Amino acid sequence: MLTHSSVVLLPGLLLVLPTLLRVGEVIVTSYRVQHPSGDPSLALRMECNGKSITYTGDTEWTEALLPAAKGADLLIAEAYYFEKKVKFHLDFHTLLAHLDELQPKRLILTHMSEDMLARLEEIPCEYAEDGKLIEV
Repeated sequence: MLTHSSVVLLPGLLLVLPTLLRVGEVIVTSYRVQHPSGDPSLALRMECNGKSITYTGDTEWTEALLPAAKGADLLIAEAYYFEKKVKFHLDFHTLLAHLDELQPKRLILTHMSEDMLARLEEIPCEYAEDGKLIEV
């Protein structure tokens, strides 16, 4: 079932979120998240061949991440700081606090500041690197 979490008015377009789109064999569902960008910022959940990948994009914690990431085979999430709270961005501690609700099978962190990069040895999950290949 597709539920609607918000309505966004764009020039000449009424967009109800989350929005479901089929691209070939891939089903993409978008969820509005909290980050000012001029257009609605979105988390994306992609599903294909029984596998799911969710990408948070830039966002602070929002309940929209729950249906977007719930039980995903792979959650790619920003972790801008280790524990410092910055408006419109997730920090690692906030993400950890919600992992039981999100229940991803695998987590890869991305969009990390120097603070996070300096603490990579302390994190108990994977992190994105240039050229990293991922198999789901």
